[in-house]
Amino acid sequence: MTTRGKMISMKMSDGATIGVYQVEPTGPRRGGLVLIQEIFGVTEHIREVSDGYAADGYEVLAPSLYDREEPGFNVGYGPDDIQKAIRVARNEHPFDLSIKDTQTCIDALKSKGPVFITGYCYGGSVTWAAACRLSGLNAASGYYGGNIAQMVEETPKCPTILHFAKHDHGIPLEVADKVKTLHPEVEVYIYDAGHGFNSDRRTDFNPECAKLARDRTLALFRANGG
Repeated sequence: MTTRGKMISMKMSDGATIGVYQVEPTGPRRGGLVLIQEIFGVTEHIREVSDGYAADGYEVLAPSLYDREEPGFNVGYGPDDIQKAIRVARNEHPFDLSIKDTQTCIDALKSKGPVFITGYCYGGSVTWAAACRLSGLNAASGYYGGNIAQMVEETPKCPTILHFAKHDHGIPLEVADKVKTLHPEVEVYIYDAGHGFNSDRRTDFNPECAKLARDRTLALFRANGG
């Protein structure tokens, strides 16, 4: 599939220049969206998801977060690729830098209208951290972020929803329960699916759950200015 956007270069807060997949909205503009990758990088799947949100009226920026460590990082879903992605995400790339890069993308969009964020897997954790720590967001929708467990006591500063999978082997449902307990204002949705259910490249892809989560995400954005 040919994607509609393009990779641009953006200077980040530490002076580094990284690639960012940018796609302009189709039709009337509803706002800006920072879309945060899985651990696999800005893959064709992430570009397709970005194009989908652009078709709904959002200018999307999807930063290639691991470009400092490995420019153009983009791997598949096989065991070796998964181990490579985990190594970069956990051992080589500072999580805090992903948060700072996210703020740079928010800042690039906010003069044009409301700004939203969504992210998947690694990006789901970044989305939660961004909602809690960053400025300029109108709403946030995070998918199955494993690191949320370490940040669960932080409080979002914007309307936030989270999506978890009932059969996620990496994220126990106790994490979702703790979010519900500590943050009753956060809508937490549990899907009858496995980790990565939003991605049609993965064995746990569940089209019904993916559509429902996306519909809920769009409804959140539209209820908060988008």
